[in-house]
Amino acid sequence: METITFDKLLLKTAFCCMASDGNIDKREVALIKKMCQHSPLFIDFDFAQEINVLLTKINERGSEFIQYYFNLLNNTVLTEEEELTIIDFAFNTINADEKVEYSEIKFFKAMRKCLNVTNENILATYPDLEYYLEEDINTESELDKLVNNYLGSVELPQFEKIHLENLENE
Repeated sequence: METITFDKLLLKTAFCCMASDGNIDKREVALIKKMCQHSPLFIDFDFAQEINVLLTKINERGSEFIQYYFNLLNNTVLTEEEELTIIDFAFNTINADEKVEYSEIKFFKAMRKCLNVTNENILATYPDLEYYLEEDINTESELDKLVNNYLGSVELPQFEKIHLENLENE
């Protein structure tokens, strides 16, 4: 398993959340770019290059890329503050296009199972996440079953290259 810097893990989290519904919306890209620009974690960070590397990887590997992300997140030792930051990036990205698909909720639930922070601490910081934390009736809480449930319900398309100059005009 590779070692990943926290800034790249955050970007990968936001990217996977953005792609989890099979659509990359310009508002999601713009929000991720803005979150990276305003975070002290992203110093000397080439957003355009990094986001397009992830885009190439998901286009080449599809659901294997998502599975790899979950394995990486599950095996990375994080502080509670870092886990809450990941949740913040994920939640904001999912909501950026003002349309939350159930596939995004399932993705979030699978992602959340990779983290150790308690639901109580998540809700103390992000009270709007209650719906995202509810257990699914048809899904066992094991990470593999959640990930497989998500991957079995979404077909990842080939995404187009992200052109940041198009975001500046909107």
